[in-house]
This record gives sequence, structure tokens and C-alpha cells, in this order.
Amino acid sequence: MKNWKYIISLSFLMCLLFGMHNFALAEEKNDEKFNAGDVIIEHILDSYEWHIFTWKGHDVSVYLPCIVFNEGKCYTFSSRDFHENELYKTVNKTNSEELVFTIAKDGNYKGKIVILNADGTQKRPFDISITKNVLALFISCALIIVLFYLVTKAYQKRGDKAPKGLQSLFEMLIVYVRDDIARKAINEKSVDKYLPYLITVFFFIFINNLLGLIPIFPFGANITGNIATTATLALFTFFITNLFGNKEYYKDIFNTPGVPWFLKYPLPLMPLIETVGCFTKPFVLAVRLFANITAGHIVVLGFISSIFIVAQISAAGGAAMSVFSLILAIFVDLIELLVAYIQAYVFTLLSALYFGMASKEE
Repeated sequence: MKNWKYIISLSFLMCLLFGMHNFALAEEKNDEKFNAGDVIIEHILDSYEWHIFTWKGHDVSVYLPCIVFNEGKCYTFSSRDFHENELYKTVNKTNSEELVFTIAKDGNYKGKIVILNADGTQKRPFDISITKNVLALFISCALIIVLFYLVTKAYQKRGDKAPKGLQSLFEMLIVYVRDDIARKAINEKSVDKYLPYLITVFFFIFINNLLGLIPIFPFGANITGNIATTATLALFTFFITNLFGNKEYYKDIFNTPGVPWFLKYPLPLMPLIETVGCFTKPFVLAVRLFANITAGHIVVLGFISSIFIVAQISAAGGAAMSVFSLILAIFVDLIELLVAYIQAYVFTLLSALYFGMASKEE
């Protein structure tokens, strides 16, 4: 019971910080009405700066480096220029003409760095800027490396002694991925080949899901709720499955056993369906993880937004709404702790099943 008290207290603090972190914008110096949609979208999307909070009408942010290429030339500058002037001007290194960079406010490139041409059109340069999600990814990867380094050192130091602390937690999760996911989905001859990837992807998703629930800098970024991240992970699974698949795997695709011949010849209906299935599997992996994590962030933000929406109508109503909204936000936050694990488990399990199909014996 004591543990539940700690969890509920932590969740309450997280929700309170979440509100302070994301909704201080409601009292900006220009006294604009609070727009829940804009604040929610700002949180779940990527950006060139990391907004921390607003203090007396002034934004406190971490301004990230912008790195773009145009006509083979590299241009680097700070996103602070966009915050202060909305523009960054420099000279084209090829023809000495002025280049004007800005962040598009509409159109196909909305939210991205573009070059403003003299005729008013926009051109998208090759962009490898360190955005909010990229910085958060660097931080999470560094954290994962440090955690595994500490666990490795603990094994070297303790030898055959019973694990304890962080070592005990990681051993439990690693053994679980090995015995209850990998070995049950992949045959014994091939399981060791795929196990390092499965352990890596499980911890990457699980830790990033948890970090996304901590609403204070340098955490709180929506990494696993970004389709680019989940699509990259799904592509890794796709390429590993199809590059290392054996002949039995491809036999099932192009000459499916147990299927009537007229479904394979002369019109290759079953091979076509199986080939399409090879591409829909990673698509489902990417969308499931992206949608579940993003939905969780939106629901929590939606509950806290309701406080400020009602407060614009009535201060007393906002105070009453805050109690109700925080209770619901805490409840969803507790569910999100479970979802953080479930989504890591599901992605790893499905990847293991695909690897099992790719390495099955005759």
C-alpha cells in the first residue's frame, strides 16, 4: 500500500508540473485567449527550440542549432533568430546573393525551415538541424548507454553473487525478453542471432516511453510518439526479417504450401497477398506505437487544458475544474505507465514473431 501512495504522489506531481510546463502560455503578456489545440500540438510535434516555461510574458527556452544545406553549401545558426526576428539572413556562398531563412507558417512545409525566394515562393533546403526530438533522442541514448554500463560493471564486480539494485531490475527484464519473448517465438538455432536487437529495441522503447511522461527538461519530449522514430524502428525489423529470412520463409511467400494451385497459378493471388503482407507488418508496427503514445499525451494534455478553458469563463469554475481534471490526469498517467511497458512488449513480441517466421525450419 505504501508503494501505491508513492506512485500516486509522483503522478500528482508529474501532472502538476505538466500543467506548469505547458500551460504557462495562458498568461502571456499579450493576454491572448488560451488555445488548447495550439498548446497540445506544440507539445506533441517536433520543434527547433525546446520551450521550458513562460515567466512574466517571456519564454524560457533552449535554442537549438539549425544546420541546413543549400546548393552544396552548409549554413549553421541558432533557432533564437527565428524566435526574435522570425528570419535569419545570410549570404549565398555561391553567388553572394542574400539568403533569407524562416520557419514556414503554412503550406506543405509548415513548421519547417524554408528559404524565402525573391518572388515570395518557398524552397526547402536539406535540413539536418538538432531539433527537440533529436536532442531528446541523444539524451535518452546516452542514458541507456550509461545504465547498461553500470549494470555491466555491477556484473563484473559482483561475479556470481545475487544481483541487487539496478542490476536486479535489468536482469529481470533481460531474462523476460529472452525467455518469454524471443525463445517462445524463434527456434533455438536462431534465437541468439536476433536477441541483441530485441533487447535493444525493448529497452529503447520502454525507457523513451517513460521519459516522455516526465514533464520537465530535459525529458518530456514525444520521441516514441513521432512517426519518424517508430517508422525507423519498424524498418529495422523489416530489413532484418527479409535480409536474414531463409528459403522456407520465401517459399511460404511465393509458393505457399497447403493452398490450392488456382490461387497461385496462373494469377499469383497468394504470392501477391503475402508480398503485400511483408510491407503491411512494419507499417502496423510503426503506426501502433506512434498512435498509442501520442494519444496518451493528448488525453493528459486535454484534461489539464480543460482547467484553463473553464477558467477563462469563471475563475471559481476553473478552480473546481482543476481538482476534477487533475484526478483524471493522474488516472491516465498511471495507465500511461502501464502503456509504456505494454507498447515496448508488443513491438518486441511482434518483431520476434516475424523473425521466427523468417527462420523457421522445414
